[in-house]
Amino acid sequence: MYVVSLLSGLLWMFAGCNKTGFLDTIPDNSQQVPKTIADFQAILDNDYVMNGYGQSGSPNLGETGGDDYWVPESIFTGSFSPYYQDACTWMAAIPTGSSEVIDWDLPYHRVFYANEALEGLEAIGAPPAAQRPAFNTALGGAYFFRALSFFELAQVFSPAYDSLTAATAWGIPLRLTDLTTEVIRRATVLETYQRITGDLRMAAAVLPDAAPPFPTRPSKTAAYGLLARVYLAMGKYDSACLYSDSCLIGQSPLMQYDTVSGGGGYAFNRFNPEVIFAEVMEQINPSPVSGYLVFVDSTLYRSYSDSDERKSLYFVDYGTGGKYFVGFYDQQGFAFSGLATDEQYLIRAECEARAGKVSAAMQDLNTLLQARWMSGTFTFLTAADSIDALAQILTERRKELLFRGLRWTDLRRLNKDPRWQKTLYREIGSTLYSLPPGDPRYVYPIPDYVIDFNPGMPQNQR
Repeated sequence: MYVVSLLSGLLWMFAGCNKTGFLDTIPDNSQQVPKTIADFQAILDNDYVMNGYGQSGSPNLGETGGDDYWVPESIFTGSFSPYYQDACTWMAAIPTGSSEVIDWDLPYHRVFYANEALEGLEAIGAPPAAQRPAFNTALGGAYFFRALSFFELAQVFSPAYDSLTAATAWGIPLRLTDLTTEVIRRATVLETYQRITGDLRMAAAVLPDAAPPFPTRPSKTAAYGLLARVYLAMGKYDSACLYSDSCLIGQSPLMQYDTVSGGGGYAFNRFNPEVIFAEVMEQINPSPVSGYLVFVDSTLYRSYSDSDERKSLYFVDYGTGGKYFVGFYDQQGFAFSGLATDEQYLIRAECEARAGKVSAAMQDLNTLLQARWMSGTFTFLTAADSIDALAQILTERRKELLFRGLRWTDLRRLNKDPRWQKTLYREIGSTLYSLPPGDPRYVYPIPDYVIDFNPGMPQNQR
């Protein structure tokens, strides 16, 4: 009852937030205050908030702005809110007024929980030896969740990492305590990523080697996997390769897709063997990840071979005009945005190709693809050189990881290289919208109510 009361109080607090959002909310002092390691672990184990299995989740604005889908005009006008209509069509102005922007508020709610745990554990101090494993699990988990939240916020509310501009470009506010007296300012992109990678290295240093009882709880392997994702986004390929390799040492199984049943529906179990860390995207508001609202890009769908099991496991056709994506790594249909081994093979393969290690890169790619095709039908791919290998890997990365919350980050980083630049188009009715490479609209505006409450905070210019 104690834990239920504690978590209910925290959930109530966030549900009742006014327009100041994460900037000035504190717990109700009448609620019971967490004090023990078990209390703080219970906060972090609240998967409704920390992993998105409820009224929460990681931002879906990246998927909304991405190119893996098309939306019928009737859905666009009848189901999407004005905010998501503007996001979907890359409007320069996306007014929010006092309306809550879930993609901003929910990650900062999770940051609050993580900071609550970090400060509480610091107050406990060095525990007895018998309690050290539990203490480290909670401490590492709190660092992991804070880093994850900051990274996901940075993908939509700050520019892509660029070593030439990172020290001056605006990142996100880095909330590091749960005190209302903390000065809130936008960090630079460099400071943002330094905090993210620093928190993750802290997490990796203390999280146990053993796998957690459920992948909703962070592990050392998950910390390595998220570091690989972050460093890939930063273009630091040596580090991304190192951490993806460490992650795969900890967990490397791939499902043989020809043994997975359930084509035509949600076929993948929530905690399937590939899931390293379970997280899903926010689906509170109707959006491209809400299920059965948008159709998969037709050209992308046609790129799958008939011998590729992904074609039947990822997509369904209900005769309504296009193919729906159902390949979420979550059997309940939530849009999976967590960490899985397939992503890690692709990260390592890309980094190996960029380093000129063509044989190793193609070995990783073929290991993944062989697990995806019908038994006995796959022919191993070869590459003439590193550029050819990289092109094949990037093609398969998009085909493997669609609707995972990764495409927007990939577009932002790949647009920095003329070889991979792409202009996005969205046709709604008779109107064609476009988003050229490197456009400032690749960064979403900070919600109006946040700027109103912090008038000195710079707004993103679109």
